[in-house]
Amino acid sequence: MDKVFRAVIFFVLTVIVTGAILCAPIMYRGYQMYAAAIKETPIEKKVEEIRGDNTYVLLDQISEDFRNGIIQSEDKRFRFHIGIDPLAILRAVKNDLIAGSFVEGGSTITQQLAKNMYFDFDKNFERKIAEVFMAFRLEWEYSKDELLELYLNCIYFGENCYGIKEASDHYYGVDPEHLSEDQSASLVYTIKCPNLYNPNAI
Repeated sequence: MDKVFRAVIFFVLTVIVTGAILCAPIMYRGYQMYAAAIKETPIEKKVEEIRGDNTYVLLDQISEDFRNGIIQSEDKRFRFHIGIDPLAILRAVKNDLIAGSFVEGGSTITQQLAKNMYFDFDKNFERKIAEVFMAFRLEWEYSKDELLELYLNCIYFGENCYGIKEASDHYYGVDPEHLSEDQSASLVYTIKCPNLYNPNAI
């Protein structure tokens, strides 16, 4: 029994060490990508740029239905995680392995904000690692409400609409705080694939 137990422990440790060795270069390159992005444009400056846009709206100027719908759809544990959601990542990895390609990202709202602020949308491991480092930094420096507010002001809604104010005005001719429950639900759905699911395309 002791031999079997030792063999299992040895196998598990071997897998962990091998995984760490294989992942180390990717982790390092991802960190370098994150560090280079921060060096080129500090987070504070990026946030300033977003907040300085004339379409920027505060969180309490956005329909509660829309705010709640976004969290429910995009990141149910947004209020509780520290930038990444391990459960969502495990689910995404499982589905990606089954599909044999990237079909699900497992990204939190904070990671999506990091991607919108700094990175392109290419699906590669280094960029995902950089995104994680950036998400941790954002969570450290800003409150959940600030992160959600920034996210809602920069996400893409299709038809050249960036941010909830442009989207609500373009599709419905109303300010974000006046979005109805149905309008909010439609715009939340739009996030999934803005060019296919926006209110004018459905």
